[in-house]
Amino acid sequence: MQLDTLPVLEGSSIILRGAQSHDAEARLKLGDASEILEMLGVSPDAVRAPTPESAARWVQNLIDHPRAWVIETDRLIGEVRLDRIDMQDKRASLAIGILDPACLGKGLGTEAIMLVLGHAFRDLKLHRISIRVLAYNARAIRSYQKCGFLIEGRERETAFVNGQWYDDFIMGLLEHEFNPPLP
Repeated sequence: MQLDTLPVLEGSSIILRGAQSHDAEARLKLGDASEILEMLGVSPDAVRAPTPESAARWVQNLIDHPRAWVIETDRLIGEVRLDRIDMQDKRASLAIGILDPACLGKGLGTEAIMLVLGHAFRDLKLHRISIRVLAYNARAIRSYQKCGFLIEGRERETAFVNGQWYDDFIMGLLEHEFNPPLP
């Protein structure tokens, strides 16, 4: 599959699709919940309410990205991306953000990751997907482990959040370890 074709990926509870300019309004409505951004490494005192301009930039960054999807239920709730795709070494990294606090803990992030992993291993023929996560983000770590990711290492004191240094876990999944659920 060519990297220039972004497929729509459909699950039982979500749809992953390419961003469109009208998504800026939905992104603006989501706001920036400090408890979510803290799990991504942003100190609460650095959180600023999104503006129409920042929402439009967020959408444009997704549009410009070769493998970025918005996560949609009955509305936009976040994003998921395959970053740093290297077709020579058949690897990429994954990034995800569920931005609606009401959608946390419902398995939607896990479902989005599984859809992207299926695409990465089946369609793009990648061998390895990696992800990095703050060591204190237990919810994300559990989700990644449900998808088959293993903790491969720790990068010490990589994020300065709330006046303290925190470590990142480096997690990885190989194509032969991927075990998608049966339809």
